[in-house]
Amino acid sequence: MQKNDSYQQLTRTFQRLSRFSHLSSIASWDMFTMMPPGGSAARGEALAELSVLQHQILTDKNVADWLRNAESEDLNDVEQANLREMKRHYQQAALLPESLVEAKSLAGSKCEHAWRTQRPANDWQGFAVNLKEVVKLSREEARLRAEAKGCTPYDALLDIFEPDMTSARLDELFGDLKTWLPDLLAQVVEKQAHHAFVPPQGPFPTAIQRELGLEAMKSLGFDFNAGRLDVSAHPFCGGVPEDVRITTRYNEDELLSALFGVIHETGHARYEQNLPRNWLGQPIALARSTAIHESQSLFFEMQLGRSKAFLNHLLPAVHERFGTQAAFTPENFVAWNQRVKPGYIRVDADEVSYPAHVVLRYEIERALINGEIEVEDIPALWDEKMQAWLGLSTKDNYRNGCMQDIHWTDGGFGYFPSYTLGAMYAAQLFSAAKTALPGLDASIAAGDFSALFDWLRQNIWQHGSRFTTAQLIEQATGEDLNVRYFREHLTSRYL
Repeated sequence: MQKNDSYQQLTRTFQRLSRFSHLSSIASWDMFTMMPPGGSAARGEALAELSVLQHQILTDKNVADWLRNAESEDLNDVEQANLREMKRHYQQAALLPESLVEAKSLAGSKCEHAWRTQRPANDWQGFAVNLKEVVKLSREEARLRAEAKGCTPYDALLDIFEPDMTSARLDELFGDLKTWLPDLLAQVVEKQAHHAFVPPQGPFPTAIQRELGLEAMKSLGFDFNAGRLDVSAHPFCGGVPEDVRITTRYNEDELLSALFGVIHETGHARYEQNLPRNWLGQPIALARSTAIHESQSLFFEMQLGRSKAFLNHLLPAVHERFGTQAAFTPENFVAWNQRVKPGYIRVDADEVSYPAHVVLRYEIERALINGEIEVEDIPALWDEKMQAWLGLSTKDNYRNGCMQDIHWTDGGFGYFPSYTLGAMYAAQLFSAAKTALPGLDASIAAGDFSALFDWLRQNIWQHGSRFTTAQLIEQATGEDLNVRYFREHLTSRYL
Protein backbone atom coordinates (compact mmCIF):
# COMPACT_ATOMS: atom_id res chain seq x y z
CA MET A 1 0.00 0.00 0.00
CA GLN A 2 1.41 3.42 -0.96
CA LYS A 3 1.65 6.37 1.42
CA ASN A 4 -1.70 8.10 2.03
CA ASP A 5 -3.42 5.53 -0.16
CA SER A 6 -6.96 6.67 0.65
CA TYR A 7 -6.14 10.31 0.01
CA GLN A 8 -4.55 9.39 -3.33
CA GLN A 9 -7.68 7.45 -4.31
CA LEU A 10 -9.73 10.54 -3.51
CA THR A 11 -7.55 12.84 -5.61
CA ARG A 12 -7.99 10.52 -8.60
CA THR A 13 -11.75 10.45 -8.08
CA PHE A 14 -12.03 14.23 -7.83
CA GLN A 15 -9.79 14.66 -10.87
CA ARG A 16 -12.26 12.51 -12.80
CA LEU A 17 -15.20 14.53 -11.48
CA SER A 18 -13.43 17.73 -12.51
CA ARG A 19 -13.18 16.49 -16.11
CA PHE A 20 -16.90 15.73 -16.21
CA SER A 21 -17.58 19.19 -14.75
CA HIS A 22 -15.46 20.63 -17.56
CA LEU A 23 -17.65 18.96 -20.17
CA SER A 24 -20.83 19.98 -18.38
CA SER A 25 -19.80 23.62 -18.15
CA ILE A 26 -18.89 23.87 -21.84
CA ALA A 27 -22.14 22.13 -22.86
CA SER A 28 -24.02 24.61 -20.66
CA TRP A 29 -22.14 27.56 -22.18
CA ASP A 30 -23.09 26.32 -25.65
CA MET A 31 -26.73 25.95 -24.57
CA PHE A 32 -26.82 29.60 -23.47
CA THR A 33 -24.95 31.03 -26.46
CA MET A 34 -24.87 28.94 -29.65
CA MET A 35 -27.39 26.10 -29.45
CA PRO A 36 -30.41 26.26 -31.78
CA PRO A 37 -33.76 26.21 -29.92
CA GLY A 38 -34.58 22.73 -31.19
CA GLY A 39 -31.69 21.25 -29.26
CA SER A 40 -33.05 22.25 -25.85
CA ALA A 41 -34.75 19.02 -24.79
CA ALA A 42 -31.89 16.77 -25.91
CA ARG A 43 -29.27 19.01 -24.27
CA GLY A 44 -31.27 19.10 -21.05
CA GLU A 45 -31.41 15.29 -21.01
CA ALA A 46 -27.67 15.01 -21.74
CA LEU A 47 -26.77 17.43 -18.93
CA ALA A 48 -29.10 15.61 -16.55
CA GLU A 49 -27.40 12.32 -17.45
CA LEU A 50 -24.01 13.88 -16.79
CA SER A 51 -25.13 15.27 -13.41
CA VAL A 52 -26.40 11.81 -12.40
CA LEU A 53 -23.09 10.24 -13.44
CA GLN A 54 -21.13 12.76 -11.36
CA HIS A 55 -23.46 12.14 -8.44
CA GLN A 56 -22.89 8.37 -8.70
CA ILE A 57 -19.11 8.78 -8.73
CA LEU A 58 -19.11 11.19 -5.79
CA THR A 59 -21.49 9.17 -3.60
CA ASP A 60 -19.91 5.76 -4.22
CA LYS A 61 -19.42 3.83 -0.97
CA ASN A 62 -15.66 3.74 -1.54
CA VAL A 63 -15.53 7.54 -1.36
CA ALA A 64 -17.02 7.49 2.13
CA ASP A 65 -14.46 4.88 3.22
CA TRP A 66 -11.55 6.81 1.71
CA LEU A 67 -12.67 10.03 3.38
CA ARG A 68 -12.83 8.31 6.74
CA ASN A 69 -9.44 6.61 6.31
CA ALA A 70 -7.74 9.74 4.98
CA GLU A 71 -8.50 11.52 8.26
CA SER A 72 -5.76 9.47 9.94
CA GLU A 73 -3.21 9.69 7.13
CA ASP A 74 -0.12 11.92 7.22
CA LEU A 75 -1.30 14.95 5.21
CA ASN A 76 0.32 18.36 4.92
CA ASP A 77 -1.64 21.63 5.34
CA VAL A 78 -2.67 21.85 1.69
CA GLU A 79 -3.79 18.22 1.58
CA GLN A 80 -5.77 18.67 4.78
CA ALA A 81 -7.53 21.70 3.29
CA ASN A 82 -8.27 19.69 0.15
CA LEU A 83 -9.66 16.84 2.26
CA ARG A 84 -11.90 19.33 4.10
CA GLU A 85 -13.33 20.49 0.76
CA MET A 86 -13.70 16.90 -0.50
CA LYS A 87 -15.76 16.06 2.59
CA ARG A 88 -17.95 19.11 2.01
CA HIS A 89 -18.63 18.12 -1.60
CA TYR A 90 -19.31 14.52 -0.63
CA GLN A 91 -21.65 15.41 2.21
CA GLN A 92 -23.63 17.79 0.02
CA ALA A 93 -24.05 15.16 -2.70
CA ALA A 94 -24.67 12.16 -0.45
CA LEU A 95 -27.79 13.77 0.99
CA LEU A 96 -29.60 13.69 -2.37
CA PRO A 97 -31.05 10.67 -4.20
CA GLU A 98 -30.15 10.27 -7.87
CA SER A 99 -33.77 10.67 -8.89
CA LEU A 100 -33.91 14.16 -7.34
CA VAL A 101 -30.62 15.21 -8.97
CA GLU A 102 -31.93 14.14 -12.38
CA ALA A 103 -35.40 15.63 -11.92
CA LYS A 104 -33.99 18.97 -10.76
CA SER A 105 -31.60 19.18 -13.72
CA LEU A 106 -34.39 18.41 -16.22
CA ALA A 107 -36.83 20.84 -14.61
CA GLY A 108 -34.18 23.57 -14.56
CA SER A 109 -33.30 23.13 -18.24
CA LYS A 110 -36.98 23.21 -19.21
CA CYS A 111 -37.73 26.29 -17.11
CA GLU A 112 -34.67 28.23 -18.33
CA HIS A 113 -35.32 27.46 -21.99
CA ALA A 114 -38.97 28.52 -21.76
CA TRP A 115 -37.99 31.67 -19.83
CA ARG A 116 -36.08 32.95 -22.87
CA THR A 117 -39.34 33.48 -24.78
CA GLN A 118 -41.69 33.91 -21.81
CA ARG A 119 -39.80 36.87 -20.39
CA PRO A 120 -39.98 39.02 -23.56
CA ALA A 121 -43.67 38.07 -23.83
CA ASN A 122 -44.31 39.11 -20.19
CA ASP A 123 -45.86 35.64 -19.74
CA TRP A 124 -45.90 35.19 -15.98
CA GLN A 125 -48.63 32.53 -16.06
CA GLY A 126 -46.64 30.33 -18.44
CA PHE A 127 -43.42 30.88 -16.50
CA ALA A 128 -45.04 30.12 -13.16
CA VAL A 129 -46.04 26.63 -14.30
CA ASN A 130 -42.40 25.62 -14.82
CA LEU A 131 -41.15 27.58 -11.81
CA LYS A 132 -43.52 25.69 -9.49
CA GLU A 133 -41.87 22.41 -10.45
CA VAL A 134 -38.40 23.88 -9.84
CA VAL A 135 -39.51 25.24 -6.45
CA LYS A 136 -41.07 21.89 -5.48
CA LEU A 137 -37.83 20.04 -6.20
CA SER A 138 -35.69 22.77 -4.58
CA ARG A 139 -37.80 22.55 -1.41
CA GLU A 140 -37.30 18.80 -1.35
CA GLU A 141 -33.54 19.27 -1.70
CA ALA A 142 -33.60 21.95 1.01
CA ARG A 143 -35.59 19.66 3.35
CA LEU A 144 -33.08 16.83 2.99
CA ARG A 145 -30.12 19.12 3.53
CA ALA A 146 -31.75 20.93 6.46
CA GLU A 147 -32.55 17.70 8.27
CA ALA A 148 -28.91 16.64 8.03
CA LYS A 149 -27.49 20.03 9.05
CA GLY A 150 -30.06 20.89 11.68
CA CYS A 151 -30.91 24.26 10.16
CA THR A 152 -33.71 25.97 8.20
CA PRO A 153 -34.35 24.81 4.62
CA TYR A 154 -33.13 28.11 3.20
CA ASP A 155 -29.91 28.09 5.24
CA ALA A 156 -29.21 24.60 3.88
CA LEU A 157 -29.26 25.95 0.31
CA LEU A 158 -27.38 29.12 1.24
CA ASP A 159 -24.55 26.96 2.56
CA ILE A 160 -24.01 25.47 -0.93
CA PHE A 161 -23.05 28.86 -2.34
CA GLU A 162 -21.66 30.52 0.78
CA PRO A 163 -20.21 28.00 3.24
CA ASP A 164 -20.78 28.93 6.90
CA MET A 165 -23.13 31.82 6.05
CA THR A 166 -26.57 31.84 7.70
CA SER A 167 -29.71 33.91 7.24
CA ALA A 168 -29.23 35.15 10.82
CA ARG A 169 -25.86 36.62 9.81
CA LEU A 170 -27.35 37.98 6.58
CA ASP A 171 -30.17 39.63 8.53
CA GLU A 172 -27.51 41.29 10.67
CA LEU A 173 -25.50 42.52 7.66
CA PHE A 174 -28.51 43.54 5.58
CA GLY A 175 -30.16 45.02 8.68
CA ASP A 176 -27.14 47.32 8.99
CA LEU A 177 -27.61 48.33 5.35
CA LYS A 178 -31.27 49.15 5.95
CA THR A 179 -30.35 51.64 8.68
CA TRP A 180 -28.38 53.91 6.34
CA LEU A 181 -28.72 52.95 2.67
CA PRO A 182 -32.22 54.40 1.99
CA ASP A 183 -31.17 57.80 3.37
CA LEU A 184 -27.87 57.72 1.48
CA LEU A 185 -29.71 56.81 -1.73
CA ALA A 186 -32.17 59.69 -1.24
CA GLN A 187 -29.32 62.14 -0.56
CA VAL A 188 -27.41 61.06 -3.67
CA VAL A 189 -30.50 61.29 -5.89
CA GLU A 190 -31.22 64.77 -4.49
CA LYS A 191 -27.61 65.89 -5.02
CA GLN A 192 -27.51 64.58 -8.59
CA ALA A 193 -30.87 66.14 -9.45
CA HIS A 194 -29.00 69.43 -9.76
CA HIS A 195 -26.45 67.99 -12.19
CA ALA A 196 -27.09 68.28 -15.93
CA PHE A 197 -25.99 64.89 -17.30
CA VAL A 198 -25.49 64.57 -21.05
CA PRO A 199 -26.47 61.05 -22.19
CA PRO A 200 -24.36 59.39 -24.92
CA GLN A 201 -26.03 59.65 -28.31
CA GLY A 202 -26.16 56.44 -30.38
CA PRO A 203 -26.54 54.35 -32.29
CA PHE A 204 -23.55 52.33 -31.15
CA PRO A 205 -23.02 49.42 -33.57
CA THR A 206 -22.64 46.07 -31.87
CA ALA A 207 -19.45 45.20 -33.74
CA ILE A 208 -17.72 48.37 -32.50
CA GLN A 209 -19.04 47.87 -28.95
CA ARG A 210 -17.52 44.41 -29.08
CA GLU A 211 -14.14 45.88 -30.12
CA LEU A 212 -14.25 48.27 -27.16
CA GLY A 213 -15.10 45.41 -24.80
CA LEU A 214 -12.23 43.31 -26.12
CA GLU A 215 -9.81 46.20 -25.61
CA ALA A 216 -11.02 46.63 -22.03
CA MET A 217 -10.55 42.88 -21.43
CA LYS A 218 -7.02 43.08 -22.81
CA SER A 219 -6.08 46.05 -20.63
CA LEU A 220 -7.50 44.21 -17.60
CA GLY A 221 -5.25 41.23 -18.27
CA PHE A 222 -7.73 38.67 -19.65
CA ASP A 223 -5.87 35.71 -21.17
CA PHE A 224 -7.35 35.23 -24.66
CA ASN A 225 -5.34 32.05 -25.08
CA ALA A 226 -7.52 30.57 -22.33
CA GLY A 227 -10.91 32.17 -22.90
CA ARG A 228 -13.30 34.10 -25.17
CA LEU A 229 -16.16 36.61 -25.28
CA ASP A 230 -19.63 35.77 -26.67
CA VAL A 231 -23.27 36.90 -26.51
CA SER A 232 -26.08 35.50 -24.35
CA ALA A 233 -29.50 36.57 -23.08
CA HIS A 234 -28.01 37.07 -19.60
CA PRO A 235 -24.31 37.92 -19.09
CA PHE A 236 -22.31 35.24 -17.31
CA CYS A 237 -18.86 33.71 -16.80
CA GLY A 238 -18.54 29.97 -17.36
CA GLY A 239 -16.10 27.37 -18.56
CA VAL A 240 -13.06 26.25 -16.58
CA PRO A 241 -9.80 27.96 -15.52
CA GLU A 242 -8.02 26.70 -18.65
CA ASP A 243 -10.89 27.85 -20.92
CA VAL A 244 -13.00 30.67 -19.44
CA ARG A 245 -16.11 31.72 -21.38
CA ILE A 246 -17.65 35.11 -20.66
CA THR A 247 -20.70 36.69 -22.29
CA THR A 248 -22.49 40.00 -22.50
CA ARG A 249 -25.54 41.38 -24.32
CA TYR A 250 -25.63 44.42 -26.60
CA ASN A 251 -28.09 47.27 -27.13
CA GLU A 252 -27.18 49.60 -30.01
CA ASP A 253 -28.99 52.50 -28.31
CA GLU A 254 -26.92 52.15 -25.14
CA LEU A 255 -23.13 52.04 -25.02
CA LEU A 256 -22.09 51.37 -21.47
CA SER A 257 -24.29 48.50 -20.26
CA ALA A 258 -22.54 45.91 -22.43
CA LEU A 259 -19.10 47.39 -21.73
CA PHE A 260 -19.46 47.24 -17.97
CA GLY A 261 -21.06 43.81 -18.29
CA VAL A 262 -17.81 42.75 -19.96
CA ILE A 263 -15.69 44.40 -17.26
CA HIS A 264 -17.77 42.67 -14.56
CA GLU A 265 -17.39 39.24 -16.17
CA THR A 266 -13.68 39.89 -16.74
CA GLY A 267 -13.32 40.18 -12.97
CA HIS A 268 -14.83 36.70 -12.63
CA ALA A 269 -12.59 35.45 -15.44
CA ARG A 270 -9.33 36.80 -14.00
CA TYR A 271 -10.10 35.01 -10.73
CA GLU A 272 -10.73 31.75 -12.60
CA GLN A 273 -7.64 32.14 -14.79
CA ASN A 274 -5.45 32.70 -11.72
CA LEU A 275 -6.70 29.90 -9.51
CA PRO A 276 -3.83 27.65 -8.35
CA ARG A 277 -2.81 25.64 -11.43
CA ASN A 278 -0.82 23.04 -9.52
CA TRP A 279 -4.00 22.03 -7.66
CA LEU A 280 -6.36 22.02 -10.66
CA GLY A 281 -8.81 19.15 -10.67
CA GLN A 282 -9.07 19.20 -6.88
CA PRO A 283 -11.74 20.96 -4.78
CA ILE A 284 -9.07 23.13 -3.15
CA ALA A 285 -8.40 24.73 -6.55
CA LEU A 286 -11.99 25.94 -6.90
CA ALA A 287 -13.10 29.49 -6.10
CA ARG A 288 -13.74 29.94 -2.38
CA SER A 289 -17.44 30.87 -2.65
CA THR A 290 -19.92 32.75 -4.83
CA ALA A 291 -19.56 35.90 -2.71
CA ILE A 292 -15.78 35.87 -3.09
CA HIS A 293 -16.27 35.28 -6.82
CA GLU A 294 -18.69 38.20 -6.91
CA SER A 295 -16.25 40.34 -4.96
CA GLN A 296 -13.80 39.96 -7.83
CA SER A 297 -16.28 40.96 -10.54
CA LEU A 298 -17.49 43.93 -8.48
CA PHE A 299 -13.90 44.87 -7.66
CA PHE A 300 -13.34 45.16 -11.42
CA GLU A 301 -16.69 46.73 -12.35
CA MET A 302 -17.35 49.07 -9.42
CA GLN A 303 -14.28 49.66 -7.26
CA LEU A 304 -11.93 49.90 -10.26
CA GLY A 305 -14.14 50.31 -13.33
CA ARG A 306 -16.39 53.13 -12.12
CA SER A 307 -13.54 55.02 -10.46
CA LYS A 308 -12.64 58.42 -11.88
CA ALA A 309 -9.08 57.24 -12.56
CA PHE A 310 -10.19 54.22 -14.61
CA LEU A 311 -12.90 56.12 -16.52
CA ASN A 312 -10.34 58.74 -17.57
CA HIS A 313 -8.06 55.92 -18.71
CA LEU A 314 -10.92 54.35 -20.71
CA LEU A 315 -12.12 57.54 -22.42
CA PRO A 316 -9.54 57.69 -25.26
CA ALA A 317 -10.64 54.21 -26.41
CA VAL A 318 -14.24 55.43 -26.45
CA HIS A 319 -13.24 58.51 -28.51
CA GLU A 320 -11.29 56.36 -30.93
CA ARG A 321 -14.34 54.22 -31.73
CA PHE A 322 -17.29 56.55 -31.27
CA GLY A 323 -15.85 60.00 -31.88
CA THR A 324 -16.27 63.07 -29.72
CA GLN A 325 -19.61 64.27 -28.42
CA ALA A 326 -20.79 66.26 -25.42
CA ALA A 327 -21.35 63.07 -23.43
CA PHE A 328 -17.70 62.13 -23.83
CA THR A 329 -16.08 65.10 -22.11
CA PRO A 330 -14.03 63.86 -19.13
CA GLU A 331 -16.29 65.50 -16.56
CA ASN A 332 -19.54 64.23 -18.07
CA PHE A 333 -18.20 60.75 -18.83
CA VAL A 334 -17.27 60.25 -15.18
CA ALA A 335 -20.53 61.79 -13.94
CA TRP A 336 -22.65 59.68 -16.33
CA ASN A 337 -20.94 56.49 -15.18
CA GLN A 338 -21.42 57.44 -11.54
CA ARG A 339 -25.04 58.57 -11.84
CA VAL A 340 -27.52 57.03 -9.44
CA LYS A 341 -30.98 56.38 -10.78
CA PRO A 342 -33.17 53.70 -9.21
CA GLY A 343 -34.49 51.39 -11.93
CA TYR A 344 -36.19 48.06 -12.50
CA ILE A 345 -33.29 45.97 -13.76
CA ARG A 346 -30.78 44.56 -11.29
CA VAL A 347 -27.92 43.99 -13.75
CA ASP A 348 -28.15 47.61 -14.94
CA ALA A 349 -28.42 49.10 -11.44
CA ASP A 350 -25.93 51.58 -10.02
CA GLU A 351 -23.98 50.44 -6.98
CA VAL A 352 -25.99 52.57 -4.52
CA SER A 353 -29.40 51.15 -5.42
CA TYR A 354 -28.12 47.67 -6.30
CA PRO A 355 -28.29 46.24 -2.74
CA ALA A 356 -32.03 46.97 -2.70
CA HIS A 357 -32.48 44.54 -5.62
CA VAL A 358 -30.55 41.86 -3.75
CA VAL A 359 -32.23 42.23 -0.35
CA LEU A 360 -35.62 42.10 -2.08
CA ARG A 361 -34.77 38.82 -3.80
CA TYR A 362 -33.19 37.37 -0.68
CA GLU A 363 -36.30 38.03 1.42
CA ILE A 364 -38.60 36.54 -1.23
CA GLU A 365 -36.56 33.41 -1.95
CA ARG A 366 -36.01 32.72 1.75
CA ALA A 367 -39.76 32.86 2.38
CA LEU A 368 -40.41 30.72 -0.71
CA ILE A 369 -37.99 27.94 0.22
CA ASN A 370 -39.05 27.99 3.88
CA GLY A 371 -42.65 27.46 2.74
CA GLU A 372 -43.96 30.81 4.01
CA ILE A 373 -45.15 31.92 0.56
CA GLU A 374 -45.98 30.24 -2.77
CA VAL A 375 -44.98 31.00 -6.36
CA GLU A 376 -48.30 32.84 -6.90
CA ASP A 377 -47.35 35.33 -4.17
CA ILE A 378 -44.10 36.45 -5.83
CA PRO A 379 -45.37 39.24 -8.16
CA ALA A 380 -47.29 41.12 -5.46
CA LEU A 381 -44.43 40.84 -2.97
CA TRP A 382 -41.96 41.97 -5.61
CA ASP A 383 -44.08 45.05 -6.37
CA GLU A 384 -44.47 45.85 -2.67
CA LYS A 385 -40.76 45.65 -1.96
CA MET A 386 -39.75 47.59 -5.11
CA GLN A 387 -42.08 50.40 -4.09
CA ALA A 388 -40.74 50.39 -0.53
CA TRP A 389 -37.07 50.40 -1.57
CA LEU A 390 -37.00 52.30 -4.86
CA GLY A 391 -40.43 53.89 -5.30
CA LEU A 392 -41.13 51.87 -8.45
CA SER A 393 -44.12 49.68 -9.25
CA THR A 394 -43.77 46.40 -11.15
CA LYS A 395 -47.49 45.58 -11.14
CA ASP A 396 -48.19 43.45 -14.26
CA ASN A 397 -44.65 44.28 -15.48
CA TYR A 398 -43.25 40.80 -14.93
CA ARG A 399 -40.47 40.99 -17.53
CA ASN A 400 -38.85 43.87 -15.65
CA GLY A 401 -39.87 42.51 -12.27
CA CYS A 402 -39.86 38.94 -11.01
CA MET A 403 -39.01 37.38 -14.40
CA GLN A 404 -35.86 39.38 -15.14
CA ASP A 405 -33.28 37.00 -13.62
CA ILE A 406 -32.15 33.54 -14.68
CA HIS A 407 -31.15 32.24 -11.24
CA TRP A 408 -34.44 30.79 -10.03
CA THR A 409 -35.09 28.97 -13.31
CA ASP A 410 -32.60 26.25 -12.42
CA GLY A 411 -33.17 26.30 -8.67
CA GLY A 412 -30.32 28.66 -7.75
CA PHE A 413 -31.98 29.63 -4.46
CA GLY A 414 -29.45 30.97 -1.97
CA TYR A 415 -27.30 32.63 -4.65
CA PHE A 416 -28.61 36.21 -4.61
CA PRO A 417 -27.10 37.30 -1.26
CA SER A 418 -23.67 36.69 -2.84
CA TYR A 419 -24.00 39.87 -4.90
CA THR A 420 -24.23 42.28 -1.99
CA LEU A 421 -21.87 40.23 0.17
CA GLY A 422 -19.51 40.48 -2.81
CA ALA A 423 -19.91 44.26 -2.94
CA MET A 424 -19.04 44.46 0.75
CA TYR A 425 -15.99 42.22 0.33
CA ALA A 426 -14.90 44.22 -2.74
CA ALA A 427 -15.01 47.52 -0.84
CA GLN A 428 -13.02 46.04 2.03
CA LEU A 429 -10.45 44.50 -0.33
CA PHE A 430 -10.02 47.71 -2.34
CA SER A 431 -9.51 49.69 0.88
CA ALA A 432 -6.80 47.23 1.94
CA ALA A 433 -5.18 47.38 -1.52
CA LYS A 434 -5.07 51.19 -1.43
CA THR A 435 -3.39 51.06 1.98
CA ALA A 436 -0.84 48.56 0.69
CA LEU A 437 -0.24 50.37 -2.62
CA PRO A 438 0.45 54.11 -2.26
CA GLY A 439 -0.14 55.96 -5.52
CA LEU A 440 -2.69 53.42 -6.74
CA ASP A 441 -5.02 56.04 -8.27
CA ALA A 442 -2.17 57.45 -10.37
CA SER A 443 -1.24 53.96 -11.59
CA ILE A 444 -4.87 53.25 -12.55
CA ALA A 445 -5.17 56.54 -14.44
CA ALA A 446 -2.01 55.60 -16.36
CA GLY A 447 -3.50 52.19 -17.23
CA ASP A 448 -1.00 50.32 -15.07
CA PHE A 449 -2.92 47.71 -13.09
CA SER A 450 0.01 45.35 -12.52
CA ALA A 451 0.55 46.13 -8.82
CA LEU A 452 -3.18 45.92 -8.12
CA PHE A 453 -3.54 42.56 -9.86
CA ASP A 454 -0.41 41.25 -8.14
CA TRP A 455 -2.02 42.19 -4.83
CA LEU A 456 -5.22 40.32 -5.75
CA ARG A 457 -3.24 37.32 -6.95
CA GLN A 458 -1.23 37.25 -3.74
CA ASN A 459 -4.17 37.73 -1.38
CA ILE A 460 -7.15 36.08 -3.11
CA TRP A 461 -6.61 34.34 -6.44
CA GLN A 462 -3.75 31.97 -5.66
CA HIS A 463 -5.44 30.50 -2.58
CA GLY A 464 -8.50 28.93 -4.24
CA SER A 465 -10.39 27.19 -1.42
CA ARG A 466 -7.37 26.58 0.80
CA PHE A 467 -8.81 28.84 3.50
CA THR A 468 -12.33 29.47 4.76
CA THR A 469 -13.92 32.72 3.62
CA ALA A 470 -13.38 34.32 7.01
CA GLN A 471 -9.71 33.28 7.05
CA LEU A 472 -9.17 34.51 3.49
CA ILE A 473 -10.63 37.96 4.16
CA GLU A 474 -8.93 38.35 7.52
CA GLN A 475 -5.53 37.51 6.00
CA ALA A 476 -6.10 39.97 3.14
CA THR A 477 -7.58 42.87 5.11
CA GLY A 478 -6.80 42.28 8.77
CA GLU A 479 -10.40 41.68 9.84
CA ASP A 480 -13.58 39.72 9.10
CA LEU A 481 -16.28 41.15 6.84
CA ASN A 482 -17.16 44.69 7.98
CA VAL A 483 -20.01 46.67 6.36
CA ARG A 484 -18.22 49.92 7.31
CA TYR A 485 -15.99 49.81 4.23
CA PHE A 486 -18.94 49.57 1.85
CA ARG A 487 -20.65 52.51 3.52
CA GLU A 488 -17.47 54.59 3.45
CA HIS A 489 -16.92 53.77 -0.22
CA LEU A 490 -20.45 54.81 -1.26
CA THR A 491 -20.36 57.95 0.88
CA SER A 492 -16.95 58.98 -0.44
CA ARG A 493 -17.77 58.41 -4.11
CA TYR A 494 -21.32 59.76 -4.22
CA LEU A 495 -21.61 62.38 -1.46
